[in-house]
Amino acid sequence: SVRSGEVCALIGPNGAGKTTLLHALDRLVTPLRGEVRLDGVSIWSRPPREVAARVALAPQRAATAVWPLTVRETVQLARAPHRGWLASYTREDNAAVTRALERFGLIDLASRPMSTLSGGEVRRVLLARALAQSPAVLLLDEPLTYLDLHYQAEILALVQTLARDEGLAVVLTLHDLALAALCADRVVLLAEGRICAHGSPAEILTPGILGPVYGNNLEVIPHPGNGLPIVLPRRQS
Repeated sequence: SVRSGEVCALIGPNGAGKTTLLHALDRLVTPLRGEVRLDGVSIWSRPPREVAARVALAPQRAATAVWPLTVRETVQLARAPHRGWLASYTREDNAAVTRALERFGLIDLASRPMSTLSGGEVRRVLLARALAQSPAVLLLDEPLTYLDLHYQAEILALVQTLARDEGLAVVLTLHDLALAALCADRVVLLAEGRICAHGSPAEILTPGILGPVYGNNLEVIPHPGNGLPIVLPRRQS
């Protein structure tokens, strides 16, 4: 369960099922067992457009970088669930797109073709597109990929703001466990398609819980500034 105003980080080794879980939450794949509910109602019993208006996914990879679209046109695609494909953009649509471009530092790139962007710039466009959808639930698959430290810090701060100040429920996948500790209210540890543990970062990011999943060559130390756990590979002598 993920509540409004909460940031939940999915962690686990490669192949654990993190991206598959996000795709199930976004109605892209049908679970073999169990059910995904939005406000207590199965997402498969709701019209697809209704789910798309409430749940937004910023994928790990996207084909938009090779489409003949500008940055603004790519972000505008997010408004389709609210207006349909053929209707004109409303003032509300344009405001949502501009706000998303501003929040991810993309205003100066708005007229650039997607094919000319760096990997980090494409990543920010995908995040802006998800935000322009005006969702209640925001799903982010490795949102910090290709981003330098400056933008990593900005994105994590924005994720926390969207949850705590604007009431979004945010689910994101992260490989960097220290960053998961920094931004998440709750951490869910996955391995081989199953939930192994879930709780606060302090409860989950411990050698005893991480060791069986990641191996025992880990060190967990407190951050000198905030005391949050930092997970590092143990140096081999």
